[in-house]
Amino acid sequence: MMLAQPLAADVRVDPVDHARLVDADDAPGSWLTHGRTYYEARESRLTQITVENVHRLGLTWYFDTGTRRGLEASPLVIDGVIYTTGSWSKVYANDAATGEPLWQYDPRVPKAWGVNACCDVVNRGVAAWGDNVYVGTLDGHLVALNRHDGVVEWKTLTIDASRPYTITGAPRIVKGNVIIGNGGAEYGVRGYVSAYDAETGELNWRFFTVPGNPSEPFESEAMSMAAKTWTGDLWWEVGGGGTVWDSMAYDPELDLLYIGVGNGAPWNRHVRSPGGGDNLFLASIVALRPETGEYVWHYQTTPGETWDYTATQHMILADLQIGGEKRRVLMQAPKNGFFYVLDRETGELISAEKYAEVTWASHIDMTTGRPVETENADHSVEPRTTKPSPIGGHNWHPMAFNSRAGLVYIPAIEAQGVYSTATDFTYQPGGHWNLGQAGGGFGASPPTLNEDLLKGIMKRMASGHLIAWNPVQQAEAWRVEHVTPWNGGVLTTSANLVFQGTGDGRLVAYRADTGERLWQTPTQTGVVAPPISYAIEGIQYVAVMVGWGGGAALSITMPGTAPAGGGRLLVYKLDGSAQLPESVALAPWSQPPSRRGTSESIGKGSALYNAHCSRCHGGALLSSGLVADLRRLSSEQHDAFEAIVLEGALSSIGMVAFDDVLDEADVEAIQDYVLDGANTRWENAQSPEWWRDTKAWFMDMVAAVAVAVLF
Repeated sequence: MMLAQPLAADVRVDPVDHARLVDADDAPGSWLTHGRTYYEARESRLTQITVENVHRLGLTWYFDTGTRRGLEASPLVIDGVIYTTGSWSKVYANDAATGEPLWQYDPRVPKAWGVNACCDVVNRGVAAWGDNVYVGTLDGHLVALNRHDGVVEWKTLTIDASRPYTITGAPRIVKGNVIIGNGGAEYGVRGYVSAYDAETGELNWRFFTVPGNPSEPFESEAMSMAAKTWTGDLWWEVGGGGTVWDSMAYDPELDLLYIGVGNGAPWNRHVRSPGGGDNLFLASIVALRPETGEYVWHYQTTPGETWDYTATQHMILADLQIGGEKRRVLMQAPKNGFFYVLDRETGELISAEKYAEVTWASHIDMTTGRPVETENADHSVEPRTTKPSPIGGHNWHPMAFNSRAGLVYIPAIEAQGVYSTATDFTYQPGGHWNLGQAGGGFGASPPTLNEDLLKGIMKRMASGHLIAWNPVQQAEAWRVEHVTPWNGGVLTTSANLVFQGTGDGRLVAYRADTGERLWQTPTQTGVVAPPISYAIEGIQYVAVMVGWGGGAALSITMPGTAPAGGGRLLVYKLDGSAQLPESVALAPWSQPPSRRGTSESIGKGSALYNAHCSRCHGGALLSSGLVADLRRLSSEQHDAFEAIVLEGALSSIGMVAFDDVLDEADVEAIQDYVLDGANTRWENAQSPEWWRDTKAWFMDMVAAVAVAVLF
């Protein structure tokens, strides 16, 4: 189970304790916790790299993780060692100055568990306490590793393994409690956050975010209160959702832990809670006592959540001058499109304004703190095209706050989704996308939709920006347009700099006050992780995990993205002179097996593919390259198609059997659709280049008209 490699040399370390984490600003060369400090501002105090010299940044070392799936981690840097994670929950420790590998740990997550991960087999990093680092694994374990050598100190299962739970978020540690949540709301689980003793792995407390079976005693007064906001039976039979899969923050002065709570299960409130109700604590920020898990207050950003508008997005704590008064605030830009400023002691709403285009609500009522929903919010009778989309106006990618500029930097998204209400919803246990789409989501795309037209539509339906937001004025200060909607998290520094990686394969530095681009460098693959900065022996470094992935990258066509490639940790310093190896080109397309089936079977296959297969292999067969592009399957692979899909012939690499939701006729229809798409792609590729360019331009214009007319 443990695949640690021993330290190459003795490394002196000082234990990480509560005082060290609280006083993280006193050690600006380290990166001790997920957001650098408990306030999660991601603002480095280092100033060696400046506006004037940032153009001299160069790669100084890189480390290949040996993985191809998405990399989302924020590394930690403690006593000269950089600790990070990769896909499948692997942990790496390297010398932070030279990149020399010190040890690795592979928890050997069963690849079949990947079907339970809605949004790629990712991990967002480790936490540190004492002489250990801690990682949550995709299959629901929490593991303590000795940070000297990677040896497992303890390991505990944090989930009910009979349910489709996952862990992708980084733990946080407060006063010796390792705090971890989980994911899985799309597939039917009950959300909670747990605290484990850092020394022993014993469970100290657990706070459920949604109530369980109302015929049984509730675990707390908070759950009794929450139960009054739910109706029907399906919600607790399915699980209710409300998973705490990412963001947390801690205020040492108030001794409050803040958790962000996710979406409901099923998504659709008309199905989930047919009698109405706010469905607490879905889409809420909840304040807890970190030593006991005791509920203190909550603020619900989206009452009766029905669009996958989670409040799991990054939370930042800060002290702001508002109305001539110093306020201790919590700031969040959740998926729903509003930027919230809350009093972090009481949960009082101070302000909320739109940072993205929003059609489901007109504004936030400052008297009640509730959104005022528009007619567009009601998709109970007919489908509604709504902004933001399920990927949100801002997803998990961390923001950053520059205290000198007074600006929050948001990796923002503009996109729209089609929501509807299913009249025949039936819960399907396990990792099936149907639960997420149950009455809210995307229909199947036409089987013969032109690839260029589809890409043109996607380009106009979704875009990405880096937004500098003034949280006091609740207004945008500046904006940088990106090529793709799915881009990296953000780092800012006291030297008036902002760093962000992009989906088209760049790491970029901007002026924090104006947004002027000062420097950029290619990364060879798309970036979704946030950079960090640290110092060793007086030298400042900027580090970032690069590796295209995440939920949107797997399932949505994004024109302009960099090729999916091998994952790496890239580290830069002034006048660095290292070079990345040449990237490996994809193999050329080969002629696929012949078409088969009828228009009816191909149409049926399209619907089934987009319901069950698209979240990994790409909508309308347009793969990101992270997992197999089914249009490239050989004749031998097509011969084994049924064995793969129904019998799980490739379950050892993550392609599980779908015999619980598909039969032989379904699989044959999906294969007909795949063969049709493969042959269409091959035929298009055989046409002259000038014709392909002309057709692509024409389809781009058609897409512009289609989007303008339809949306």
